[in-house]
Amino acid sequence: MIMINYGEELKYNRVKRNKSLLQVGTDTGISNANLSRWENGKVLPNIDFCVRLADYYGITLDELIGREIESNVK
Repeated sequence: MIMINYGEELKYNRVKRNKSLLQVGTDTGISNANLSRWENGKVLPNIDFCVRLADYYGITLDELIGREIESNVK
């Protein structure tokens, strides 16, 4: 199992879209302080905020956190 750095993935998805913390916060209603804490790995966002961010970026939850699905078919 590969460990995912969720904060890095959240930041990657924001930066990839050329969005500032302020812009994401304004557009989503999520505080800049929370966004920063999540990106810096200080705390994890709850699933509701993850859904809000994934919807905002137009991606899946798996894409938001950098999770790649491996086929476990044997």
